[in-house]
Amino acid sequence: MLGLIKKDLLMIKSNLKILVILLFVYGFMTYQGEMSLLFVLPFMSVMIMISTFSYDTYNKWDAYVCSLPDGRKNSVRAKYLATILLIIATTIIITILSVVISYIQTKVIDFENIFSTIFGAVFATALLQSFMYPSIYKFGVEKARIGIFIVVFGGAIICGIISQFVDFKPLLQALDILENYWMIIFPLAIIVILYLSYKISGCIYKKKEY
Repeated sequence: MLGLIKKDLLMIKSNLKILVILLFVYGFMTYQGEMSLLFVLPFMSVMIMISTFSYDTYNKWDAYVCSLPDGRKNSVRAKYLATILLIIATTIIITILSVVISYIQTKVIDFENIFSTIFGAVFATALLQSFMYPSIYKFGVEKARIGIFIVVFGGAIICGIISQFVDFKPLLQALDILENYWMIIFPLAIIVILYLSYKISGCIYKKKEY
């Protein structure tokens, strides 16, 4: 089990140079006021973890791990644990950089805004990965990428069309009630989403033949 987690972390380590470059570029853009570094978290975490699936496919890892005792179950579990570790690590790094940049720019640190934004970014990351992982286990990396791309952009277009005819203000006002409880709601939601995704991926991977 630990060996499987280490395998994914080592593959992530091979992308550290790219990660550092992205952090530098987006950090500079944040300092210039062109964007927020906090929103980079979903993109970075998702792309790095997808690369581990690509490596697995290229090296025919699935055929090998399926021959190990509880190989399928442990492989899926290790993938999700490695994902959680990556999210935690990137969250800490990006939060520290955001605090430093905010202090340099304004000499004031708005912790509430930073933490609320980072929780939202982590939630978006967990949500996206929770949809992607079962899709990857079911259809493979390339098909899953295309499928998620179609769903995300198709969903955005549909939501944009619906918003022209539906008034969402009452719903948004209702969600304002939850504002004081976001530090409890977001972590619980992330745990539930990842757990459900993990169970679905496990069921798919268990039945799949290689």
